[in-house]
Amino acid sequence: MPLSGEAIRLMNYIDDVAVTLRRVLAIIPSLNAEERARVAEHLVQARPSVEDLLQALNAK
Repeated sequence: MPLSGEAIRLMNYIDDVAVTLRRVLAIIPSLNAEERARVAEHLVQARPSVEDLLQALNAK
């Protein structure tokens, strides 16, 4: 079955997020330990999280 435009749009958003995460990964080596810890805490607190999205996608 072909994908709807909305599904394709969501997949494009996910691709955009992946590009952003690659940029973040490229910058991480330049951070000191304190900066890494603060960025990590910020990531943990970010909502919605990937887990939230996966839960919504797998909900029946």
